[in-house]
Amino acid sequence: MEQDKGDRGAEQKRKVSFRQRWDEARPTKTVVFWSWVGSVVLTMIIGFAWGGWVTGGTAKSMAEKMAEDAVVKRLAPICVVQSNRDPGKDQKLKELKETGTWQRGEYVEKQGWATMPAEEKPDSKVAEECARLLMLIGK
Repeated sequence: MEQDKGDRGAEQKRKVSFRQRWDEARPTKTVVFWSWVGSVVLTMIIGFAWGGWVTGGTAKSMAEKMAEDAVVKRLAPICVVQSNRDPGKDQKLKELKETGTWQRGEYVEKQGWATMPAEEKPDSKVAEECARLLMLIGK
């Protein structure tokens, strides 16, 4: 009979629900602290790796790059217009097509097409974009 009570007690211990174990759990301050630290670190890893988070420095450099690209895209059509105003444009465009891809920006700079009004010298990025646009127009 006593053995039956012992078996029932062991059986009752095995049948304790998760909710009951959760209610009875009393984690120490150390466990709570390290769980919190682990959660923070895991959140940061996920955020920076897959969430698209960036640091302030990275965001600043991305914004500067986007602004520079926007300026180049707005100035390149002006360069194309300036090339169209050149009296020898047909011959120069033929020479531009014969020039290697990596040297076309330099060619546009030498012609003065990438020098914007009120500027003293040409912008190399504008010249490269202008050369690309001129090649697209010339096709």
